[in-house]
Amino acid sequence: MRSVAARFGVSLRTVQRWVAHAGQARLDRVDWSGRRGGRREAQATSSDVEELVLELRRELRESSDLGEFGAAAIHRELVERQDTLGLERIPSVRTIGRILERRGALDGRRRTRRPPPPRGWYLRDVREQRAELDSFDIVEGLVIKGGTPVEVLNGISLHGGLTASWGNTRITSKITVQNLLAHWRTYGYPDYAQFDNDTIFQGAHQWPDSFGRVTRMCLQLGVTVVFALPRETGFQAAIESYNGRWQTKVWHRNQHASVDELAERSARYVAASHRRSASRIEAAPSRWLIPEDWTLDLSRPLEGTVVYLRRTDDRGHVQLLGHDYFVARNWCHRLVRCDVDLTAGEIRIHQLRRRAPHVQPLLRTIAYEPPTKRFKE
Repeated sequence: MRSVAARFGVSLRTVQRWVAHAGQARLDRVDWSGRRGGRREAQATSSDVEELVLELRRELRESSDLGEFGAAAIHRELVERQDTLGLERIPSVRTIGRILERRGALDGRRRTRRPPPPRGWYLRDVREQRAELDSFDIVEGLVIKGGTPVEVLNGISLHGGLTASWGNTRITSKITVQNLLAHWRTYGYPDYAQFDNDTIFQGAHQWPDSFGRVTRMCLQLGVTVVFALPRETGFQAAIESYNGRWQTKVWHRNQHASVDELAERSARYVAASHRRSASRIEAAPSRWLIPEDWTLDLSRPLEGTVVYLRRTDDRGHVQLLGHDYFVARNWCHRLVRCDVDLTAGEIRIHQLRRRAPHVQPLLRTIAYEPPTKRFKE
């Protein structure tokens, strides 16, 4: 055997295997094509049984009184006809199901689950982790025992997970500005600040071209303001998740005698959150320091960029700043990012698709004249 192996350039084990395969049979009667071996092949369902399963499925689909022709129904039919069909072993319901799936005989189709887009996918520099984004939201409807109402302004950074919470009997735009400035003076301000479309953040909705106190404060610092899409999840996922954690770990966990006691417990929770996320906060994109001599001037002309995430209607139009703008006829009920450039005086509308987060072509540019009316306190 060794000499044969050396002559044909194969291993000794190969020669031994084929000799054992031939056994005592004459060489002209040996099937040299090889046997499909292995434990899996020996236990596999034969092709005849698979064809029988498919035939029974077609028969049950056309003539079953129950109208059932799935794996369980086929298994019941095989049990009833076992003697007639001459089957030694009946495949299980699970095996029948795999046969139907393998042979493409299932009516249903599995949902295609695609990977989610990266964080901040709708903003290029945030998606590439070159800029930080802070999200803010208000938790309403909380009441301390005795009837004291409570509202909480929560915030969290997208990449760093830097949290903040402020409780009060009522959250107003002035209180929001004070809290945001105090937070940003301590930790620095981000490149983007994201809010929902609450009037506290956005400004009054009854007049067009409205830019509220919070928006003007962000613009004067050089922060790009982002307003999330109304009534749709995903864009506000980070802050909504933190809202839930705060309510679970702070609000529902303890009995609060007053707003001050709630604020103290909330501050301890936020500090513990910062310690836990210290490495993540350190690795996040850098933040900017507010100059010591900086002051808010609400009467200054509007400069900077405000981003509105919106969805077009059935006509390919988008509602923005109290106006109706045409986007594209072939982009109906689709996501768009509307960049309102107050410095350049134009609105740039970009296409957004979660399946292709890196592709955001410009759909249309619209001339826009920023409001010059003086802001009223």
